Amino acid sequence: MDSSERQLYQNVVVMRHGDRIDNFEPQWAAAAARPWDPPLVEAGKVRAFCTGRKLRGQLGFRIHRVFVSPFLRCVQTAAEVVSALCAVDHDGVDPNHLTSQGVSIDPSKIKVSIEYGLCEMLNREAIRPNVAPKDGKFSFNISELAAMLPAGTVDHSAQKVYSELPRWEETVTGARARYMQIINALADKFPSENLLLVTHGEGVGVAFSTFMKDVTVYEVEYCAYSHLRRSISVGDKNSFTAGDFENLIPKGQIGIRYYPLSTTEDDPLV
Repeated sequence: MDSSERQLYQNVVVMRHGDRIDNFEPQWAAAAARPWDPPLVEAGKVRAFCTGRKLRGQLGFRIHRVFVSPFLRCVQTAAEVVSALCAVDHDGVDPNHLTSQGVSIDPSKIKVSIEYGLCEMLNREAIRPNVAPKDGKFSFNISELAAMLPAGTVDHSAQKVYSELPRWEETVTGARARYMQIINALADKFPSENLLLVTHGEGVGVAFSTFMKDVTVYEVEYCAYSHLRRSISVGDKNSFTAGDFENLIPKGQIGIRYYPLSTTEDDPLV
């Protein structure tokens, strides 16, 4: 390494959203204006806020930026997690707060952006045909979604990596490639910052299995997350050289379940 370079580690946490209403209230979609875009149930907000407190207390590093899928359940999840990460209370663990309601935050701690590339797989594998838009066009009001995020945290100057949504009926293979592309693109865009990406179960599974090697993820629970890390050498004029991502699995982690593809691997994580 050149003497003018700085060596550091970049962390990227890829997290699934919280508990969505249509999985708890089967009749919700029948009367919903946007049946393909369910919100969280209250338990999902609690889970998201508590996961934010866990991330704040256990990661051992600061999250600088949060990127979030435009789907409502992800934006609501990000709002809870960011509030926990930015809580003025030093340890962020006031037992009287189970959600962001009433929590005082310091919005200068984190910048948040909505990113189309983190959206749900736009195909029949992820979205039931009977609830998908008949014309295949998914619409999002980004201004309204941004207003749901904690005041002062939204970075309005950030340019999206994906300026448009993927087209309806993208393939599963194509969606998985998209998730890998967006993880790497966002990491490369902000190499000196630690990132939290709030997305969907398939995105977390891709992040986990790609860097875990020789595993197939078969379940990702609500708010489960994968923690990726790579070395970064920063040179002059903001140039940098990045190492390969490694998947860090905290001891006792639950929420991501997988099958090893090799008999030499350890038992599946449960």
